[in-house]
Amino acid sequence: MDRRSLIKNAGIAGVLAAGIAPAVHAQTAVRWRLASSFPRSLDTIFGSAEMLSKTVKALSGGKFEISVHPAGELMPAFGVVDALQADTLEMAQSAAYYFTGKDPIFAFSCAVPFGLTARQNDSWKEYGNGRKLLDAFFAQYNFRTVSAGNTGTQMGGWYRKEIKTVEDLKGLKMRMGGGVFGEAMAKLGVVSQNMPAGDVYQSLEKGTLDAAEFVGPYDDEKLGFNKVAPFYYYPGWWEGGADLEFFINNKAFAKLSDENKAILEAATKVAARDMTAKYDAYNPVALKRLVAAKTQLKAFPKAVMDAGFKACMEVFALHEGKSPEFKKIHQDMRAFQRDQILWNRFSEYPFNQYMNSVKI
Repeated sequence: MDRRSLIKNAGIAGVLAAGIAPAVHAQTAVRWRLASSFPRSLDTIFGSAEMLSKTVKALSGGKFEISVHPAGELMPAFGVVDALQADTLEMAQSAAYYFTGKDPIFAFSCAVPFGLTARQNDSWKEYGNGRKLLDAFFAQYNFRTVSAGNTGTQMGGWYRKEIKTVEDLKGLKMRMGGGVFGEAMAKLGVVSQNMPAGDVYQSLEKGTLDAAEFVGPYDDEKLGFNKVAPFYYYPGWWEGGADLEFFINNKAFAKLSDENKAILEAATKVAARDMTAKYDAYNPVALKRLVAAKTQLKAFPKAVMDAGFKACMEVFALHEGKSPEFKKIHQDMRAFQRDQILWNRFSEYPFNQYMNSVKI
């Protein structure tokens, strides 16, 4: 096996143990900058970017370094796509659905309502048509994508008042991701607000927001939402498995040596796995703390979820009628999802259902 293949397929410990890193020392030093759309305080998401940087440096023996910058340090949280398109940035870390104002197709690269779970998302992108279709679309913005980690199924957000019926959503000012979700919620009377995570607490506290969704217990607890909105709903039907991503400038990537391309690919896989594992480990513990602190944990009424589903399907159909590319990607994702749901019916669903019924 050649060195590049080994770097691609081995973990960081195995690569270093095999003595691969010293062999790349002869290469010219490469220095990249990564701008994140997230604050440093989120050690789950931002931590993925830091893990990437650490791994790239270790695998390259310090000859390839990526400096990591939180939202607002190099540019605003939502300025990263423009910077990549203008060739003023080598790499970013973000959630693609933040940029649905440019095109609603962006959302498919992160999460769409009633969409894929974390594992389904990964499978569609890597062994279905997802990555190929999305990177062909992103080429016009001068970047390609790779997963930075998945949050898993998210929570349904924090509310200053209880949501008992669909009518309770009318007039609600809510921080949420954009795209299909925002348009569907608008059909239900919700006023969508898309803002960086760091701005949400103050808006909830002042009452300029009535509700906010971000990720899940661990991040939400850090952001303090339970202190200003007592009702915590589940599930986040708009994000069955939100894929955070590294956006890589196409021109910068093309200039990398084959060795550094392989190093970057290996490092992204290490970072993505670390983020997802961290969420799975930390969320249940944080949820117990939130409930102990008097958070009122509630399930969305089925009528609310049914109304959300109907509104979302109407919005999907509307965009399909406007954009053949949107329709192609959406239909491909749904075909993949149907097979996944079929398999899940005989695998994880009955297993989890049984495990939920017994005491361990």
